[in-house]
This record gives sequence, structure tokens and C-alpha cells, in this order.
Amino acid sequence: MKTILAFLTFMLFTSLVTAQKNPFIKDYIERLENSRKYTLLVAEKMPEEKYNFKAAEGSLSFAQNFLHIGFAMNWHSKTLLKGKKTKSWQEDTVFKVAKKSKKEMIALIDTTFDEAILHIKNFDKSKLDDKLDYFGLTRSKRQILLLLADHITHHRAQMLVYLRLNGIVPPRYVLFQ
Repeated sequence: MKTILAFLTFMLFTSLVTAQKNPFIKDYIERLENSRKYTLLVAEKMPEEKYNFKAAEGSLSFAQNFLHIGFAMNWHSKTLLKGKKTKSWQEDTVFKVAKKSKKEMIALIDTTFDEAILHIKNFDKSKLDDKLDYFGLTRSKRQILLLLADHITHHRAQMLVYLRLNGIVPPRYVLFQ
């Protein structure tokens, strides 16, 4: 019995130490900070009068792509990681262009990065492998974070194309995202 208790104590201690040393969140935050820098540089490059530019009918505008990044960060970090109910993309008004200026949109996205980073920093690392439904697929919370990074890159890439289509040279890529 003592051997089993000692073994279980050792396993519990090992798992706690491993969870504390897990560098995933620290590495992810560094990546998200670099993503913020680059995303805001891209947003700054587009003149305000071109924020409603669309590459094609039915596509999101430059501004809509930019604000959708903020919506996704908010939804992923609050609803999927923390379990807090947020509005759907269709219901949301905070991340809709409406009459927001370029300056207001940039401030909103910068603040949203701050909030998402805070949620992720405070996320219980022991729950990284917890599974949940992600649009009909079973994904771990670790995968959700990776999907969020891909989503930000996807919409920022569209913004980069929009810059090029308007004859604007995008800012130099920020490495290590």
C-alpha cells in the first residue's frame, strides 16, 4: 500500500511540475505579441479612405477583415478557453465597422490583443488537453489556440493582398510568429 501511495504521490508531483514547466503558453504569448505588432503595422499602412476596399464582390473589406481578427480573438479566448458566453459573429456589434474610424479600429484591436493575451496568460495550463466541439470537430484547447493563430494569419494575409491591390507596399514581415 505504501508503494502505491508513494507512486501516486510521485506521479501527481511530476504532473504538477510538468504542467508548470510547460512552455506552450509562454511561447504562444510571444507569438501573439509578434502577431499584434505585424497586424497593427498592416492596419496602419492602409489609408483610411481605403478601409472599405474589397477585392471582390462578396468578400470582406479591409476593415471587416481587420475587425474579424479582433472578434475571433475575443471569441476564442473568452468562449472557447474560458467558457464565457460571447455574441456570435452575426449578433456582435463591437467588431462591426459601422462608423468607426481607422484610429478607433486600431485602438479596438490593440485592446482586444491585450485582453486575449491576459485571458491566455491566466489560462489553466492543465486544461490544454481538454476537448470541446469546434464547428462539429473535437479539438483540444491547445488546438484551439493554434487555430486562432492560423485564423489571425488568414485574415491578415487578405489585408496584405488588399494593400498590394491598392499599390501599397506592405510592412516588412515580423518574424517568429
